[in-house]
Amino acid sequence: MESTKQDALAIVNTRRQLFRRSKKKKEIEYEEKIPFLKYFKRHYILYLMVFPGIIYFIVFRYIPMIFNIIAFQNYSPYKGIAGSDWVGWMHFKNFFAGKDFAMLLTNTLAISFMNLIIFFPMPIILALLLNEIKHNGYKKVVQTCVYIPHFISLVVVYSLTYLILNESNGIINQLIQAMTGHTVDFLSSKAWFRPILLLQTVWKETGYGTIIFLAALAGVDVQLYEAAEVDGAGRWKKMWHITLPAIKSTIITMLILRVGSILNTGYEQIFLLQNSLNRSVSEVFDTYVYKQGITQGSFSYATAVGLFKGIVGTIMVLTVNKIAKKSGEDGLY
Repeated sequence: MESTKQDALAIVNTRRQLFRRSKKKKEIEYEEKIPFLKYFKRHYILYLMVFPGIIYFIVFRYIPMIFNIIAFQNYSPYKGIAGSDWVGWMHFKNFFAGKDFAMLLTNTLAISFMNLIIFFPMPIILALLLNEIKHNGYKKVVQTCVYIPHFISLVVVYSLTYLILNESNGIINQLIQAMTGHTVDFLSSKAWFRPILLLQTVWKETGYGTIIFLAALAGVDVQLYEAAEVDGAGRWKKMWHITLPAIKSTIITMLILRVGSILNTGYEQIFLLQNSLNRSVSEVFDTYVYKQGITQGSFSYATAVGLFKGIVGTIMVLTVNKIAKKSGEDGLY
């Protein structure tokens, strides 16, 4: 009797699998048979939503790439691209052989790795903590509070930093002077430049960075948590064995993007904190390109430096993405 029931169940399961496969095959064939114009008419609203983003990337990302050609010219605004003299790899050779290259690479990588190791996990940790808040009203209030700094201008952030840390009447220096009798020149110190930069970044962007991870956490099946509770798992075990594996692909995607922009440290924030006393540790590729291209008018040389940055970023994205796919992850594409 038991063997008969098992045979019947096996037949039913086989039929279900065959039905699902045939249904999936029909759906694929149906999708392949639909002409593009008919598919476009059916989903034109989605295409209209994507259209502004496509225009943005064409105008501000792809068209400017054409003008990278001046990196191989001695470009003059009066002669234009067509009339400027070709110099080949001269600007690249001057850049790599110059005394500034080692300093720029060291400073840029130091800031990037500092952000990658310390700042990158911060939004993930905050998202996990916010996900553990059960009271929706309190959770929304906390989320709003941590999002607000993102919308504050970097100029305002620097002004607040100056008010807190300046040597003459900053709040921190007043406390230090009251306790020790002397002050610390935070804003001109080489040793304090990178910690201040990191603290600004953590305060301003950590909350806003949780949005993507909270969206990923919203897709985690609640039944997994319920099953874990039945098995006696606490909050830490549920977070470690359910929550983190569920958002692992999102973390890897964001990590690939972060590594791809390893030479992009941001211009405005560093430029505001930079001065002649800390230039040896604060000068990075972004500020260097601005000074060479806009201040000194060396358009071709600045374009060559920017092109080098872009090529390195592309190589890093492709490399990290390939490593992720070989490790069994989805990767970026």
